[in-house]
Amino acid sequence: MKRIVLAGGCFWGVEEFFSRIHGVTNTEVGYANGRTTNPTYEDVCYGNTYFAEVCVIDYDENIISLEEILNKFWGIIDPTALNRQGNDIGSQYRTGVYYVDKLDEEIIRKNIEKIQKNYIKKIVTEVKTLENYYRAEEYHQKYLKKNPNGYCHIKLD
Repeated sequence: MKRIVLAGGCFWGVEEFFSRIHGVTNTEVGYANGRTTNPTYEDVCYGNTYFAEVCVIDYDENIISLEEILNKFWGIIDPTALNRQGNDIGSQYRTGVYYVDKLDEEIIRKNIEKIQKNYIKKIVTEVKTLENYYRAEEYHQKYLKKNPNGYCHIKLD
């Protein structure tokens, strides 16, 4: 089993999208790479903690590769938008790929290099090691499964 952590704007839609992908074994939402400990959703929304809303993705690399996951990710975000996705604006809505396996960094960087040619503007998605992570409150977990008509900036159908 492998793990990658993706920031793609509001985490509800990212989680719902990836939970539907064959080979993804688990998803969870939370806050990553911020400056404090044990943040709440309100702390993150306030903007001074610098956490990103993220989706943790556990996957079976015998079924789906990291490159395939990344290619799906680029299809649901605008990697050239800084600190925003859709109507959501703020550093918590930045795009990022946070790896736990150092060997994944090269795969991620090469993938970005490859897709950059599809964009006029520079890709601003950050690529970093996962420095810290805090699981979001329970009401955020599987939010769009519990609230099928909830807000989502990602086209899911």
